[in-house]
This record gives sequence, C-alpha cells and structure tokens, in this order.
Amino acid sequence: MHTAPTVSVVIPVRDDEELLRRCLTALAAQRRAPDEIVVVDNGSTDGSADVASAAGARVVAEPEPGIPAASARGFDEARGEVIARLDADCVPPADWIERIRDAFADDPALDALTGPARFIDGPRALRPLLSTLYVGSYVVAVAPALGHVPLFGSNLAVRREAWAEVRERVHRRDALMHDDMDLSMHLGPCRRFRYDLRLGMGISMRALRGGGRLRLRRGVHSIVSHWPDQFPVRRWGRRAAWLASGAVAVRSVDDPGIERRSRPT
Repeated sequence: MHTAPTVSVVIPVRDDEELLRRCLTALAAQRRAPDEIVVVDNGSTDGSADVASAAGARVVAEPEPGIPAASARGFDEARGEVIARLDADCVPPADWIERIRDAFADDPALDALTGPARFIDGPRALRPLLSTLYVGSYVVAVAPALGHVPLFGSNLAVRREAWAEVRERVHRRDALMHDDMDLSMHLGPCRRFRYDLRLGMGISMRALRGGGRLRLRRGVHSIVSHWPDQFPVRRWGRRAAWLASGAVAVRSVDDPGIERRSRPT
C-alpha cells in the first residue's frame, strides 16, 4: 500500500445552483473528504458561484463558453495529485473519493479511472435499464475508436501528471467537443486506464431529454476531429505494441524521484 494521493474535485457549472448545492452536499458527506473542490463558473447568471463559495469550494471563472473550456480550466487549477471530475447534476455516493484515492494509491501505474452511473430521477422502474443503456452504449460505441475504455465525464479521475502532459493538446476552445472523449483520445493509447464497476455515480436523467441528434453529432465530431493521426487502426496498433512491451516506467507515489517498472493492463 502506497501513500494515498491528494484528490481535487472539479465541477464545471453554468446556471445550476440547486443541483450544484445537492452535489456539494453529497461531497461534504464523503467518508474521506476531498482535499479541495474547484467549481468552474462558466458564465452563470444565477447564484451558482455563491452556492459554491458558501460550501467552501474554490470558485474559478471561465469566460470561454462550453464544457471543454470549463473542465480544462478546472484541471489546470486543481492542486491535488489526482483530479476527479463530475458534473453539477451528479450525486456521488459516500465512498466515491475513498475509492478514487485507494485506486491510485494501490496502483502507481494507474493514469485514469472511470466508472458507471445510475439515474437518480425519472421513472423509478426504468432507471436501472436506462442507466445501463446510456452508459453502456457510450462505452461500446467509443471504445473501438480509442483502443481502450473511454472516460465518462460524470465519473472520472486522472493523475495530475498525465493531465499536465496533454493539457496543451486538448480541444478546450471547441464547444462542440465532448471533453471526456477528447481527454480519452489524448491520454491514450499508451496509458493505463481502469473501468471500475464499483465506482458508482448518481446522475440526472435530464441527459436523455432532447438533443439526441446533437449528442450524436458531437460524438462523431469528437472522434473524427482527431483523424487521421488517431485512426482506430493506428491506436489499436500502438496499444498492442505498448502492451506487448510488458512494462512501463512510472513514478512511485511515495517518491516521485524513483521510477519502478509495472506491467500495463
């Protein structure tokens, strides 16, 4: 067991003060509290920033419209060794930060962690099925294009060193881009990703309300914008070669100056 890393939580928000209040209340109830919470106010006209400040979060303003810009700004501002990200309409379970911290402490080679989600509103009888279809279809559709499991924006964590290496390449000024797919594209394929079924997250069913055509357009745009260098066949080839190498150099969590060898999975 290595020393547990510090964890920052990033929440992009725009005009969601009541949902943000609920999210921050759930974060305050974590069994192991995050080391900081960074709320990125992306041009809110309501009281979102005041709600965040009242809850003890650090508020950062990002004038560039769009979730990609807001998320990237939050990642830039985060001070923790691990950066966790969720949305204002999310309700993390009490063990969310604990699981993230333990995952990165137990595996110094881990670069990024993600997990599933469940709907916490809408028709109760349909929630399990729709949750599985919503997240499952995303993973099934995107993984072949990446060569590895994609990060899910409402429930992810990434090591800050990994973010620092790709922060200049992400499309933070492209509001049509899905920021989680973009981050997945730039982090992979020669990094260690993990999809943890136990890393739960409660999300709002409003993600399903309207805009299906726009979500599809954004999804296609988020993939093809990285071509031809990131054609799936090229990514799969790079990942296969990386896995075949049998080992990657990673820095120890206990001592960043020491490198160890760890087999990628």
